[in-house]
Amino acid sequence: MPPWLLGSLCCCVLAARAALGGGGGGSAGAEAAAAEEEEEKLIRVLVLLPQDDAYLFSLGRVRPAIEYAVRSLRESGAGLPPGYAFQLTYEDSACGNRALFSLVDMVALQRRRPDLLLGPVCEYAAAPVARLAAHWDVPMLSAGALAAGFGAKGGEYSHLTRVAPAYAKMGEMLLALFRHHQWSRATLLYSDSNPERSCYFAMEGVHVVFQEEAFHMAVHSFDESSRHLDLDDVVRTLQTGERVVIMCASGDTIRNIMLAAHRQGMTNGDYAFFNIELFNSSSYGNGSWRRGDKHDLEAKKAYSYLQTVTLLRTVKPEFEKFSLEVKSSVQKQGLHEDDYVNMFVEGFHDAILLYALALQEVLKFGFSKKDGEKIVQQTRNRTYEGIAGQVSIDANGDRYGDFSVIGMTDPEAGTQEVIGDYYGKQGRFEIRSNVKYPWNHGRLRLDESRVSEHTNNTPCKSSGGLGESAVTGIVVGALLGAGLLMAFYFFRKKYRITIERRTRQEDCNMGKHRQLREDSIRSHFSAA
Repeated sequence: MPPWLLGSLCCCVLAARAALGGGGGGSAGAEAAAAEEEEEKLIRVLVLLPQDDAYLFSLGRVRPAIEYAVRSLRESGAGLPPGYAFQLTYEDSACGNRALFSLVDMVALQRRRPDLLLGPVCEYAAAPVARLAAHWDVPMLSAGALAAGFGAKGGEYSHLTRVAPAYAKMGEMLLALFRHHQWSRATLLYSDSNPERSCYFAMEGVHVVFQEEAFHMAVHSFDESSRHLDLDDVVRTLQTGERVVIMCASGDTIRNIMLAAHRQGMTNGDYAFFNIELFNSSSYGNGSWRRGDKHDLEAKKAYSYLQTVTLLRTVKPEFEKFSLEVKSSVQKQGLHEDDYVNMFVEGFHDAILLYALALQEVLKFGFSKKDGEKIVQQTRNRTYEGIAGQVSIDANGDRYGDFSVIGMTDPEAGTQEVIGDYYGKQGRFEIRSNVKYPWNHGRLRLDESRVSEHTNNTPCKSSGGLGESAVTGIVVGALLGAGLLMAFYFFRKKYRITIERRTRQEDCNMGKHRQLREDSIRSHFSAA
C-alpha cells in the first residue's frame, strides 16, 4: 500500500474515533444535566408522625390528606412550577425521639437532606427536630408543636411554621371573650394524664396570654386516669378559687365535673364554666350533655352554665369531597370513628399547599428549593385558601385562630348552638345576632371581688356568758374536730388524691423556664 494511502486511512480512522468519542461525551453530559435538573425539581418530603392510631394525628389518619393535597396540585397544573414533583417518605415518630433519629438516619445513611419536614406534632418530639431543621436550613411545617415555647422563632425554632392555631391563639380568643364580659379573674382546671400532655400545654397558652394582661388566676390539675380521683373533691377545690372556670379534659370527665358542680350548688349563676374542645375532636371536651343515662336530666341543667370553645367550622363544596375521600381511605385501614377529619388532618393538607405557594415565590427571585430560609420567609404574613376556608399565617409563622363558642340556648330542650365567633386575624369576638345569648338578663351573678364564702346560715342566739357545760362541750368538740382533721389528712395522703393547688408564691415562679425533659421545649408553665 502506498505510504500516502496508508496515511490517509489512519487520518480517517482517527477522525472517526474522535467523532465517536466526542458524541459519547456530549451524550453523557446531557444525561448528567437532565439528572441534575430532575433532582432539582424533585421535592423530598419527610413526614414524621406516629404509626399508633391511638393518636388523632397518626400516619393512617393524616396520610390520605397529604396525598390528596399532592394529587390536587398535580391535577390542577397551577400549584407547582412545571416539572416539579413531591416524593413522600413516611416515618414513625412514635411521639418521641424516633422522629429525630429518622431525620438523622435519612441524612447520614442516604446522604441527602429532605427539602421539607412535615411534623412532628407532639411537643417533645418536635423540639429537637425543629432545632436540627434550623441548623440544616430545612423548612418544617407542622399542625402540631402548639405549645407556647415554640413561639420564640428568633433562634432554635426559626424554621418552624405552624399551620394550626397554637394554644396561645386560643388564649387570645379567651382574652377577647373575657373582655366582652368584663372579667379579669379565672380558675384554670386541666387533666394532666396523657404522655403528650395536650391539656397542660393548652392551659399554658391561656396562662401566658392572661398573665400578660395581669389577670388573677388559680391553677389546678388532676390525673383523670387515676383510680382514686375524687371529682367531688376537685369541685370543692374550685369553690376556693375564682368564679370563672376554664377546663380541659375528656368529654366524660367534663360531664362528671359539671354533675358534681350541680350537686354542690354551683350552677345557679354564681359560676361560669368554659370547656375547651381541642383539635375539633370529640375526644377532648365534647360539649354534649346527652349520654342516654340516668344523669341526663341533671347534666342538661348543669350544662346551661357551661360553654364550649372550639375551632370555627366552615364548610365549602371542596371540603365535602375531601372529607369523603379521607373517610374512605381511613375506613379501608380498619378505623371506624366519629371524627375522620380533625384539625391535624386539615392542617397537614394545607401545609402542602402553603409550601407550594412559598416555593413558587422563591423560584421567581432566582433561588431554589435548597434555600430553606427564603422559603420559610415566604410562608409568613400570607393568606391563602385552605381545604376548609381561608388560612392566615402571621409574621411569626403561626396560624391565626378562628374559634366559636357553643352554649345552651334553650335550657328546657337542652339545645346547644354556636352563640359567638372569634376571628383571630382581626382580634374580634362577635355574638351571633340570630341566637338567644344564654347568659343575658342577669342569669350570671359573678362577683369577682370575692371568692366563695362558706358560712353557717343558722341564726345565732345571744348569750350573756358561757356555762361550764358549754365550755366543756366546746373543748370536747375541738378535740374531736382535730382528730377528724388528722384522720382526713392521712386518708388523703394514703390514697394520693392528686389535686394540685397553686399558691401565690408559686404564681411568682410562673415565668421561669422549666426543663420538662432533656430534649424538651422551653415551658413557661410550671404546673407539672
